[in-house]
Amino acid sequence: MSELHELSALDQGKAIRDGDLSPVELTRFYLDRIERRNAEIGAYVTVTAERALAQAAALERDLPGGPLAGVPVPVKDLNLVKNVPIMFGSAAYQGFVAPVDDSVVERMSAAGTVMLGKTATPEFGLPCYTETYLSPPARSPWDLTRSAGGSSGGAAAAVAAGLAPLAQGSDGAGSIRIPSSVCGLYGIKPTRGRISFAPIIPDLAGMSTNGPIARNVADAAALLDVMAHNNPGDLYLAPPHEGTFLEYATRQPGKLRIARYATPAVPEAELDPEVLAAYEESAKTLTALGHEVVDIDPPFGPELVPQFVTLWYAFACMHPVADDQIARLRPLTAWLRERGFATPAPAFLQAQAALQLATRAALQVTNAYDAVLTPTVTQPPRPVGWFEEGDDPELTFERMKRFAAFPPIYNVSGQPAVNLPLYWTEDGLPIGVMLAGRIGGEGTLISLSAQIEAYKGGFWGDRRPDIW
Repeated sequence: MSELHELSALDQGKAIRDGDLSPVELTRFYLDRIERRNAEIGAYVTVTAERALAQAAALERDLPGGPLAGVPVPVKDLNLVKNVPIMFGSAAYQGFVAPVDDSVVERMSAAGTVMLGKTATPEFGLPCYTETYLSPPARSPWDLTRSAGGSSGGAAAAVAAGLAPLAQGSDGAGSIRIPSSVCGLYGIKPTRGRISFAPIIPDLAGMSTNGPIARNVADAAALLDVMAHNNPGDLYLAPPHEGTFLEYATRQPGKLRIARYATPAVPEAELDPEVLAAYEESAKTLTALGHEVVDIDPPFGPELVPQFVTLWYAFACMHPVADDQIARLRPLTAWLRERGFATPAPAFLQAQAALQLATRAALQVTNAYDAVLTPTVTQPPRPVGWFEEGDDPELTFERMKRFAAFPPIYNVSGQPAVNLPLYWTEDGLPIGVMLAGRIGGEGTLISLSAQIEAYKGGFWGDRRPDIW
């Protein structure tokens, strides 16, 4: 029983289909680990034990087809699960219960996954670290003094600590890739329009998307297959792809032409030497695998950062907050909302237009390559509380911008991007690197990632956090 969390999600699914493992047994195992470990990890804000066991029992009677049937997959607390509390990381929403399922949650349920609970997220998903008034900070299992990142910090912490075999996350400015980097995981931000936000959550700017977080490429690809769908009324549709994403994890990518750059778009953002070492080591790995690696100038420049910031101010205003609940917001959220409500609609539209114009120019550069290599974040995992040192929201936001200088580019462009857990510091902290692809090119990224994973002997190799 103590070894069940060592199995991949796909191996767990196979054991269930073969009758060697029951969904109830597996669910009880993870619920027990959550009960014993969650307080120190801060992965879950809500545990739905009774619901999970009922789901698992139903699956024992009627198991659907598919590789993840019977496998537990928690849901981020920015996504609606009918009749389950959803707080969006905010004390202002305590007591609110979701009236419906998000359509991606419906897809996961139909595939036979079991929801263990809701994973922690920062307030309204805005920060790149997960510290709220609702629950303990989400911590990287590799060092419990370090943040698990955000906004899918709870999801990544759960997977890295063995409190879930894989997890659903979402990414509006790096929120899958950042926590995957600081928790040593593989995460996929799909192409814009690959996964619907129906029925309630809008996709107005097209910057945010759901996606998987996992310990290995195949598990993430299998969950992406489950999550990928569209609904009437979606503003964005990703190009179709051949076969399943899981099949791409078994294909050789062929010789690819891969661009690379390591200059952050954010002014004054500096790369830690170990982040730069991870980037250089990854380029050597790609070359050793026979790929052509080409240095390019950054496709997005610092002149676009103010335009992105304008959008981020406005996004902070999307969640309605009752007047008697405003005082319960965290200082950063209140600071962002103040600027968002002060932004005229023409300024928002002009910022979005400027970003689209820049994207058109950037894609003419990046489309000449099969993938683009960059760092994921600029520094190793930060200590819990580091972003908010000094209690100055403006300084906190500046630290966020400098730390997460690379991921938002691909939310702006809509390109798929993945974090690869390829490097650890001398102190044993994970540092990821990022690969972005062409629009609709998740399959190529998955094939390339699987090739690198096999070459490196698995991203984690023999590494396990002490809490494992």
